[in-house]
Amino acid sequence: MNSVISKLGLDRFSGVYLGVILVIVFGFATPEFLTPATFHVIASSQSIAGIIAIALLIPMVAGQYDLSVGTNANLTGLVVVALQGYWGWSLPAALISGVALGVLIGFVNGFIVVVLKVDSFIATLGVSSILTASVIIVTNSVVPPQPTSAGWKSLTQFEFGGFQIVIVYLIVLALLAWWLLEFTPAGRYLHAIGSNRDAARLAGVRVNRWSWVSLVLSGGIAGIGGILYTSLTGPSFTFGATLLLPAFAAVFLGSTQLFPGRFNVWGTLLAIFVLALGVQGLQLLSGVTWLSPMFNGIALIAAVALAVSRGRSRSKGSKQSKDVQPPNEAAERHDSPALTGVS
Repeated sequence: MNSVISKLGLDRFSGVYLGVILVIVFGFATPEFLTPATFHVIASSQSIAGIIAIALLIPMVAGQYDLSVGTNANLTGLVVVALQGYWGWSLPAALISGVALGVLIGFVNGFIVVVLKVDSFIATLGVSSILTASVIIVTNSVVPPQPTSAGWKSLTQFEFGGFQIVIVYLIVLALLAWWLLEFTPAGRYLHAIGSNRDAARLAGVRVNRWSWVSLVLSGGIAGIGGILYTSLTGPSFTFGATLLLPAFAAVFLGSTQLFPGRFNVWGTLLAIFVLALGVQGLQLLSGVTWLSPMFNGIALIAAVALAVSRGRSRSKGSKQSKDVQPPNEAAERHDSPALTGVS
């Protein structure tokens, strides 16, 4: 059975198979599904969610959570709009300030985690609540008007190859994140920290520094996602919260795809678009609006359970084979704390 699964690639390409099945099933079930409009909507709507997922992915590679990515994006987008609409800032100045704000939020997250020694889950959850309050303070509970400048609209409101430009932004950010995590010393440090924090420290990796860097990168990317979302759909008080759950589901489900057992960029993007295919197909069939949070919640629970199960299996296999391995080879094997349920 295991050999059949391996030959078919079900252990790492199950998301691809599921995506094909969803396209076939919903294609037969509703004629509205297999249309260019459906795929254009999925591509544009999920591109921002993909950017937020990449923001979440980078610290998770290092074993850190950033629960503030949604509210970071929300606040950053509103601040950029308010700077242009209320105070007459130019577009470049507002954009630079917005990205700087996202980076600053990531820096504060890193300070709380590294210097104050607060667990990243608690630290970023608290910062997220503070950012929610900050949104009300900045806007005085009034949604600022969408800027009318051509530059602001052209940031996202045009097409490239039949798709809205935001999909290109996602691809560029994904390539940069992939290069960073897989081909640079920084990426190797982050993977080493996420795999075994103590072993990385003993090997000379500056664990605190790189954990802090991962949270700063997360904040900056979340800020970019918030700016793009606001330019694409308009300012809102609540959009950030809706991005967090799909991002978590995609990152955990992505850890079971392409490179099982590790958080990875392409598995995350595969997961987010497969989830979007399921949500879009079910919404076309049923017309109800609660399907998206329901589907993403179930997917998150299933993905985490599957990832933890894989981590335990790898841990058990490593333990059973330790006796027959040379000591130096056994010493090099580590289990990912993030995938075995330990942050």
